[in-house]
Amino acid sequence: MIRILLAEDQAMLRGALSALLGMEADIEVVGAAADGESAWRELQRLAPDILVTDIEMPGLTGLELAQRIQRHELPIRVVIVTTFARAGFLRRALEAGVSGYLLKDAPAEQLADALRQVHRGGRAIDPQLALEAWGEPDPLSDRERQALRLAGEGLSAGQIAARLNLSHGTVRNYLSEAIGKLGVGNRIEAYRLAREKGWL
Repeated sequence: MIRILLAEDQAMLRGALSALLGMEADIEVVGAAADGESAWRELQRLAPDILVTDIEMPGLTGLELAQRIQRHELPIRVVIVTTFARAGFLRRALEAGVSGYLLKDAPAEQLADALRQVHRGGRAIDPQLALEAWGEPDPLSDRERQALRLAGEGLSAGQIAARLNLSHGTVRNYLSEAIGKLGVGNRIEAYRLAREKGWL
């Protein structure tokens, strides 16, 4: 039996995925979570074989969950199911040790097959995205990415500094580095471009 934990913030989709996977004879959905932090707690409590997660979720993102699993060396494989068909997201997912990356508009049976493949120790990556993923490297550092993400949420440099426990000047430096690397005029344009490329 392949034991699955689902992490998806949209209740209807979470229910649909759970029902679909529950119809497979060799797959059991042992739990479901609506945000990243509760998914992390459930992972530790239930110790599933595979976490099936979206990228964008409240609390922790699917990528941050994958990084935590990797950092704590948990024997749990991660499959991301997302609407984000962006090479930058896939690159970061692979760096975080993700075993599967599928798009939400893929046929349902493709997900079950992917889970079996990942459970056997293989990888299941959307082929078109895999081709694109190695075209353009992500130029941002983790700190630049964090600062830019918060700037995109409308926080000032001072608020970002408080949130990240950094000095105001350090945050300004991170933001101007990101703007320079992306070749744009300001932090909002930098945020938009980085989002578009899947680097945030």
